[in-house]
Amino acid sequence: MSEIQVTLKGGVKKTYPKGISLLEIAEDISKKLAKEALVAKVDGVLRDLSYKVQDDSVVEILTFDDEEGRKVFWHSTSHVMAQAVKRLFPDAKLAIGPAIDEGFYYDFDMEESFSPSDIEQIEKEMAKIIAENYSFSRKDVSRDEALSDLEEQNEPYKVELVQALEDDANISFYNQGEFSDLCAGPHIPSTGKIKAFKLTSLAGAYWRGDEDNKMLQRIYGISFPKKSMLDEYLHRIEEAKKRDHRKLGRELDLFSLHEEGPGFPFFHPKGMVLWNILIDFWRKEHQKRGYQEIKTPIILNEELWQRSGHWEHYKDNMYFTKIDDMAYAVKPMNCPGGILMYKSNSHSYRDLPIRLGELGIVHRHEKSGVLHGLMRVRCFTQDDAHIFMMPSQIEEEIIGVIDLVDYFYKIFGFEYHVELSTRPENSMGSDELWEQATNALQKALEKKGMPYKINEGDGAFYGPKIDFHLKDSLGRTWQCGTIQLDFQMPERFDLSYIGPDGEKHRPVMIHRVIYGSIERFIGILIEHYGGAFPMWLAPVQARILPISEKHLEYARKVKQQLEEAGIRVELDERNEKIGYKIREAQMQKTPYMLIVGDKEAEENTVSVRVREKGDTGQQSIESFIEEVKELTAKFN
Repeated sequence: MSEIQVTLKGGVKKTYPKGISLLEIAEDISKKLAKEALVAKVDGVLRDLSYKVQDDSVVEILTFDDEEGRKVFWHSTSHVMAQAVKRLFPDAKLAIGPAIDEGFYYDFDMEESFSPSDIEQIEKEMAKIIAENYSFSRKDVSRDEALSDLEEQNEPYKVELVQALEDDANISFYNQGEFSDLCAGPHIPSTGKIKAFKLTSLAGAYWRGDEDNKMLQRIYGISFPKKSMLDEYLHRIEEAKKRDHRKLGRELDLFSLHEEGPGFPFFHPKGMVLWNILIDFWRKEHQKRGYQEIKTPIILNEELWQRSGHWEHYKDNMYFTKIDDMAYAVKPMNCPGGILMYKSNSHSYRDLPIRLGELGIVHRHEKSGVLHGLMRVRCFTQDDAHIFMMPSQIEEEIIGVIDLVDYFYKIFGFEYHVELSTRPENSMGSDELWEQATNALQKALEKKGMPYKINEGDGAFYGPKIDFHLKDSLGRTWQCGTIQLDFQMPERFDLSYIGPDGEKHRPVMIHRVIYGSIERFIGILIEHYGGAFPMWLAPVQARILPISEKHLEYARKVKQQLEEAGIRVELDERNEKIGYKIREAQMQKTPYMLIVGDKEAEENTVSVRVREKGDTGQQSIESFIEEVKELTAKFN
């Protein structure tokens, strides 16, 4: 029997008989790995564990700890759900059932809508299928065979998918028990690997996302290889509901959303305090690092967007208007305005780098179905900046932005991970410039010693990018900061600077944001802190609670002293019992409650109640002011 050489994780090389299965390789590495293995990669291609390796290969065994392993696990569970639906509702037509960022869904076409009791029945049937421990087995077929089978099964959506494929396309079905589904795979070894699952919600979804197509029923779910993981997930979901920024935004009087302006949030006075703290902090830190702030118009001529390339990539998400019979567009991005600003003067190499920061309002036409509080809106403010530089300055400038992003996220207590997104299919520019830009970003990350993940094909249409995905207190990730390296826009707008040789040269451009969108970042902060903002961010830092009306005069004096010291303070003047006032202040998540009565007025003190600790005793007003100043010193 001939042998093959397999390269494993860490570059370890092993010799195996030709035709060995991936599961057998996992068993040879360790019994524990074989038990946890879900799927494997062979020379970068995902394969079922039953796949037999015929040639020298690089093999990586994947478990639920790996993102690709989780996605295969969830996709396999969607097949189990589809099997359960077909058992219970034989006339249901199958559409698609992919894995998503957290879990899976499957779209079904049925005459009757699924009811809550139907969902319960589907879960029970799924449990039976899992207990039966069916193997997932692959069958490769020709296009004609696939069409014949699917037409016989009366699955019109699957037929449409196959008809869209080339005549010589590789087509496969996966079977488990009596159930068969068109699928490219791969899948986990068997249904029994799924130890815990939950169907989480039901929604409508147009076939292929097109409003002109039929509305299907989409069932969402989640699954895990351990019950404890499901319990932890469900607990996190409950916590997320409590922290929902839309709910807390109303309760804490931060912002509101109105039918008269869907996707256009209204910020209340307390929300504006939070907004201005973020803006002031942004301005101060950018001034320290040599950024100059600019402001560019919201509406610009349509031709500008065609020249920049945004027209081709963004026109379906833009708003338009006419002025003096000429076509204009409301800006979806700030960069063309920043470029015009750069171009309004001539520049020498001695001027570079030029760092232009802009808190620019942009508008994007989002469909009503995807709008979500502050997280997905139609109008938002980007904390944009555009850096114009010589090619020799690229690495230093990228590292400078990385350091700034790192500083910001640490201030807010966020951990983060980094992804490098490469050239997308629909992009502009030469391969050579894209490779140069991508290599420059990689070198900067490697010089910083930052681990990063390659996100193939997810770059901007004009250049590759570094994305910062921050992790909140519930373990969810949010893509906020980005650094995009652009050789294309300077070319399109014929930008130049005069070099040491007296000749014109082409600058390179960085597009970057840190918050991303101020609105969305506020939404993330609300959920991250559960509305209980740290002292420096809290819209109201202290609330004065007089025990009765006769203590109001002293309470007003205390308020004046705190305001003069720069502390954000409220006075509860209502004729209510002190217990009620304390509960109300706690519901508002106020960091400090200052209770004042006869004793406090007599001794010129306040009784302090801290949000996290409860009562901490009496304190002089002066010492309380000093305490607050110490807590907020590094942010002022």
